[in-house]
Amino acid sequence: MSAALQSLSSNPDLERLLEFDFLRATEMAALNTMSWVGKGDKESADAAACDAIRGMFDLMNFRGEVTIGEGIKDDAPGIFKGEKVGTWAEGSPRFDVALDPVDGTTNTAKGMPNAISCIAAVSRADDAPTSLLDIPAFYLRKMSYPEIVRRAWMADPSLPLHLDAPVSEVIKLVAKLTDKAVRDVVVMVLDRPRNQPYVEEIRRCGASLRMVADGDITIALAPAMLNSGVDLYYGIGGAPEGVLAAAGLRCLGGGMQAKIWPRDEAERQSLIDVGWGDRLDQTFRSLDLAFGDDIFFCATGICDGPFLRGVRVTGHIATTHSVLLRIKSRTVRFLETHHNLLEKTLHLRSTNREAKL
Repeated sequence: MSAALQSLSSNPDLERLLEFDFLRATEMAALNTMSWVGKGDKESADAAACDAIRGMFDLMNFRGEVTIGEGIKDDAPGIFKGEKVGTWAEGSPRFDVALDPVDGTTNTAKGMPNAISCIAAVSRADDAPTSLLDIPAFYLRKMSYPEIVRRAWMADPSLPLHLDAPVSEVIKLVAKLTDKAVRDVVVMVLDRPRNQPYVEEIRRCGASLRMVADGDITIALAPAMLNSGVDLYYGIGGAPEGVLAAAGLRCLGGGMQAKIWPRDEAERQSLIDVGWGDRLDQTFRSLDLAFGDDIFFCATGICDGPFLRGVRVTGHIATTHSVLLRIKSRTVRFLETHHNLLEKTLHLRSTNREAKL
């Protein structure tokens, strides 16, 4: 165990000490997944990432509970809600964890751009409720935007920055606030039939549309990332991914709005049956989805995306590209890490030992 981890109990700034170990977990996931890129087997890619993350968690001195996991939509071989992670040593810090070992499994399997491994964690007291909202739905209708837009809306809530406004009006507002022509506003949308009405409206208003096949979290974060070239994210995507993106956006200063999008009447009724009937029309903002004060978010690229490059291998050197975000300081760290594959080992849960890549 590192000296930093041994000193956790005497240092109140817990997330500063643990954040790099969480980042190592996403790095390990990306490295363990790289051999599955383009192989057409998204389940094996996902399983490899999960194995590496669990293996890293097994070495980390914290008490973690997965609040937002994966598997709800596609029965993936994932890390699930309620799973206990970390050593759970007595006196170690408590964290709520949200994660997606591979956001963009289809892209990974096909060797296409835009796949990451990401984790958000929130420090919590033992007697405190969770700080990450677990929405029992498959999908949310979402939009996210940069800090300058969020601050303008906070100063004047009458601005047409809401999900009930036409997409074209939101785009015109973003253009005005970012001092751009409408044609230069870049809008990211997930390429799904359910998003076709928004695609058509974006095209009609003349904005610059960019569509991705998979990878809901990266495109939701992109509008708040400096120099991403993206101004707005809009459309229907995964509910767990929405919470992860909200955690990252809070660290970046950007904003998000989301509403539950039931796929059909049966899902609507199931949400009513579990007590969510009065929230079906509620607009959730990023602060509603990730409402802790000690949040950090980390991600490592698997395949190239809007703001993170994927894993690169040259000879015996694998290069990973990661980002580490922290809400307290609004610090954004981009890390390029070179891993010597002749020496590098991963601690995997499946073998409970160090393994060569």
